[in-house]
Amino acid sequence: MEPRGDRTLLEFEIPTRGLMGLRSNLLTATQGEAVVAHRFKDYQPYKGDIEMRTNGSLVSLETGEAIAYSMNKLLDRGRFFVEPGEEIYGGQVVGEHTRERDLNINICKTKKLTNVRASGSDEKVVLPPAIKFSLEEALEYIQEDELVEITPNHMRMRKIQLDPLDRKRNSASED
Repeated sequence: MEPRGDRTLLEFEIPTRGLMGLRSNLLTATQGEAVVAHRFKDYQPYKGDIEMRTNGSLVSLETGEAIAYSMNKLLDRGRFFVEPGEEIYGGQVVGEHTRERDLNINICKTKKLTNVRASGSDEKVVLPPAIKFSLEEALEYIQEDELVEITPNHMRMRKIQLDPLDRKRNSASED
C-alpha cells in the first residue's frame, strides 16, 4: 500500500480465477474511482477455494411470459433478473433467493379473473428494476450446477438440469 497524491496504490497477488468479478466490485466499492490493471506473474500451486455466493437461485418451473402479478407476490423470496413480459423457460434462473437453497417458482401464473370487482382490490403493481448482468458478472455469479446461455438476442442463466425432478434426483444421489 503506497500513497500517491490523492490516490492510494494497492498491489495484490491474486490467482487469475480470483479476478472474475473483481473489477465490478472494486468500482462499486470506490464509487467508480478505482483503476484496475493486472498482468500474469507466474504459475503457482493451487492455494484453495475462492469464496462463492451463499444465496440460492430462484428457478422458473414453467415456460411462458413473466407476469407482474406473480412477481409481485414473490418479491419477499428474492430479487429478480427478468422484467415482466419477458419470455422465460423452465429451468431458467430468474432471480436470487434470499436463503441458501434454490427455490422453484412459477412467475407465469396469472391472476384468477372473476366477474365481481371491488374498488381497491386491483392494486397497481410496482416492481423494483430487474438486475442485469454483464457476461463477466454472470460467469462470476453462477454456481457449479448452472450455466450462462448466450444467444443473439439474450444472455440468460440456467440450471444444467432443466427439469426440477432431475435436479432433485441428482442432488440426492450426490449426498
